[in-house]
Amino acid sequence: MNRLVLFVLLCMPLALSAQSSPTPEAQAIIKVLNKSVDDWNRGDLDAFATSYKNSPDIVFMGRTIQHGYAQMLTRYKTAYPAAAAMGTLSFTQLAVQPLDARFATVTGSFHLERTAAGGGNADGYFLLVMELVNPAEHIPAGWKIIRDSTTVIPPPASK
Repeated sequence: MNRLVLFVLLCMPLALSAQSSPTPEAQAIIKVLNKSVDDWNRGDLDAFATSYKNSPDIVFMGRTIQHGYAQMLTRYKTAYPAAAAMGTLSFTQLAVQPLDARFATVTGSFHLERTAAGGGNADGYFLLVMELVNPAEHIPAGWKIIRDSTTVIPPPASK
C-alpha cells in the first residue's frame, strides 16, 4: 500500500504539468470565438461573420455543404432573420489543437437558448479549422475559420 501511495505522489507532478496553460495561439483563437459569441448575442450577424475568412474557398458543413463566405453569410441571415431566432449563444468544452504555425482545429459544444416562438433551444457540437491569415491576404489579419462542421443534436422525441 505504501508503494502505491508513493507511486501516486511521484506521478502527480507529471499529471499536473500535462494540464498546462493555453498557448498564445490557443488564447488568440478562443478570443476570436468569444468575440463571435458576443457579436451573435448582440444580433450582429455581419460582425459575427468576421470570424470566418472572407473567401470563396471556406466550407460550412451542416445539413448541407456550402462554399464561400457570401453563401455562409446569406445562410445565417436566412436561418436567423430576427433576434428571437438568434437567441443567446454559448460555447463550452472548447479545445484548440494547433496543427502547425498557421493552422489549428477547434472542437466544442454550443447551446442556443431561444423561446419556443424563436425556434426553441438548440444544442450541438462543432469542429472548426482555423487559419492564421496575414495582412497581405486578408484585412483584418488574425485567426479565421476556414472550415466549419457543425452538428445539431436533435431534440428528444415527444412522448
